[in-house]
Amino acid sequence: MPYCFIKKYTLAFIVALVISLPVISQTIGVQLYSFRNQFAKDVPGTLEKIAAMGVKEVEGGDSYGLPVNEFKALLKKNNLKVVSVGADFKQLSEDPNKAVETAKTYGAKYVMVAWIPHGETFTIEDTKNAVEVFNKAGKILKENGISLCYHPHGYEFLPYENGTLFDYMVKNTNPAYVNFEMDVFWVKHPGQDPVALLRKYPNRFPLMHLKDRLPGTEGNQKGHADVETNIVLGAGDVGIAEIMRTAKKIGVKHYFIEDESSRSMEQVPKSLAFLKTVK
Repeated sequence: MPYCFIKKYTLAFIVALVISLPVISQTIGVQLYSFRNQFAKDVPGTLEKIAAMGVKEVEGGDSYGLPVNEFKALLKKNNLKVVSVGADFKQLSEDPNKAVETAKTYGAKYVMVAWIPHGETFTIEDTKNAVEVFNKAGKILKENGISLCYHPHGYEFLPYENGTLFDYMVKNTNPAYVNFEMDVFWVKHPGQDPVALLRKYPNRFPLMHLKDRLPGTEGNQKGHADVETNIVLGAGDVGIAEIMRTAKKIGVKHYFIEDESSRSMEQVPKSLAFLKTVK
C-alpha cells in the first residue's frame, strides 16, 4: 500500500478519534460541601466513596471535625488532591495570611471566597469595598504562590451604569491578583448566560462549579435558592454541554461538581457519567 495512502487514512483515523473523545478530558473534581451531610456521619467512609467515583481533585478547606493532619492523611489515602480552599470575606479583609496558611496546609493553589457581606440589596459601595479587599488580599496571596478567585452568587449582576456590578468588579480587580470561579447555576439563576459571560471575560475564570437546575425554577438576584433544585448535570436548564464546550475553548483550568441537594451521593456519579458523553 502506498505511503501517501497510509498517511491519508491514518490522519483520518486520528481526526475521527479526536472528534469522538469527550470535550473535557481533564479531571473533573468535586466541591466537598456537596457531601456535608455524609461527612457529618462518616468522614473516612465518605472520602472513600468520593474516590470510588473516580474523583481525583477536590475543593475544600474544612476537615469536618477531624484534626487537620488526620483529614489530610485520609485525603492522601484516597488519592484526593485539594486544588482550592475556601476563605470568608472577613478573613481576607482582616487577615489574608490566614488564608495563605490554610491553602499551604492543604497544598492548594487557589483560595476562593463565595460571599460578600451586604444588606438587603448589594450596592456599588459594597462592590467597591470588595474590589479593594480582593486586590489587597490577592496581592498577598500571589506573593505566596496562591491565586484568589471570587465566586459570584447572583446579586452581583444587578444593573450598574451600562452593565452590571459584576462588570465593574471584573474591570476594577487586577487580573494578576484576582480572578473568578464561575458557578454556572449562580450565573443562570439571576438571568445571565454562562456561555456569554465566559466569552465576554475569557481569561478571568480559571475555576468552575458545575451545577444544574430543575427546569421551571424561578430565578432571582438574591443569591438564594432551594438546594433541592440541584439536579443531575445535563438534566436541567443551565445548558451544561455548551458551557463545557466553551469552557474548554477559553481554558478553564479546574472543574468541580457542586451538588447541594440531599441526593448528592446518588447524583454526582450520574453527573460524572454525563460529562463523559459531552462532545
